[in-house]
Amino acid sequence: MDFIASALSHLTCSRCDTRHEPDEIHRFCACGGPLYPRYDLDSVSWTPESLANRPGGLWRYADLLPVRAPEHRICLGEGGTPLLRLARIGNHIGLNELLAKDEGLNPTGSFKARGLCLAASRARELGITTLSIPTAGNAGSAMAAYCARGGMRAVIYVPRETPPEFLTEYRDLGAQVTIVDGTISDAGARMASEARDDWFPVSTLQEPYRLEGKKTMGLELAEQLAWQLPDVILYPTGGGTGLLGMWKAFDELEAIGMLDSRRPRMIAVQAEGCAPIVKAFEAGDSSAAPWENATTVANGLRVPKAFADREILSVIRASKGTAITIDDDAMLAMLRLLAGVEGIYTAPEAAATIVAAQRLVADGTIHADERVVTFLTGNAYKYLSSL
Repeated sequence: MDFIASALSHLTCSRCDTRHEPDEIHRFCACGGPLYPRYDLDSVSWTPESLANRPGGLWRYADLLPVRAPEHRICLGEGGTPLLRLARIGNHIGLNELLAKDEGLNPTGSFKARGLCLAASRARELGITTLSIPTAGNAGSAMAAYCARGGMRAVIYVPRETPPEFLTEYRDLGAQVTIVDGTISDAGARMASEARDDWFPVSTLQEPYRLEGKKTMGLELAEQLAWQLPDVILYPTGGGTGLLGMWKAFDELEAIGMLDSRRPRMIAVQAEGCAPIVKAFEAGDSSAAPWENATTVANGLRVPKAFADREILSVIRASKGTAITIDDDAMLAMLRLLAGVEGIYTAPEAAATIVAAQRLVADGTIHADERVVTFLTGNAYKYLSSL
């Protein structure tokens, strides 16, 4: 098929709307807001038939992604994950149509492959040679893999409690690894204090392009559902990039005529031991205070302070959604139930979305006849030492 050109136009700040040139190196806006890539949407012409003729995977949406030159589009087979009907679990929790997007089938076993694929690809296109990241798990795996694939250097800072499976993977993928006492926030602070001039940090939403990789979950979901969005999306929310990316995807799809204005209720799922977004949502606050003494078996949810907390809270409220906490014991019980009755071995943070659906059905927030999609953001295999 013909080369698909990116329609990238510029970057804008999500908070002050300042415009930034796209082919200069940026992290975030001077006001502190995340930068969102914007596209010449008038030049993008999709139909279900035209998309059907494109190759599978993430890069099938290249015109709505920010990498211009095809030689910089790093690929490990990311995207194209299945949308599975969970009939037995749905019946167990009282839902007639419960669907799960199984992101654990991505390279390195999680949805992080999408975001780090785009971050690494765009960084390489802009001439960056070293990426750095604080991580508690799968983001480091994905960054290291895409750096290796793209001939770049990976520098990773991790909390000491990170499962050893991840540490082995980082090192085998060629990354430089530093272990730090504390949480991912402590790892980020240490990384910042030791940063070198040639390191480019790709922390969640502190650069513009991981968002665009996560956005493809929304593009893909809409296509898999024949351009009819579900009533509810439940998403495990640490840094929140996926939730924001999907919301951005839906807006772009509406602008190019693929969707109407109807949106799912977006539900943020957090761990009981680290729930800054839930606390802020319930208090009616527009931003979230850092969570003290964060603890949870779900590494992806142990994020005491999300960089884009304001944007996450705004999307939850705009969608008429909600935010809910789940305790570790319930996550692990659902992890095992899902494995035993559906054959899906998912990570604790992903299992938390199923527990959340169960509780929200029980209290009437979600109705039995609604179409509900949960995102299973990673598999359980790298958690075996801590389960």
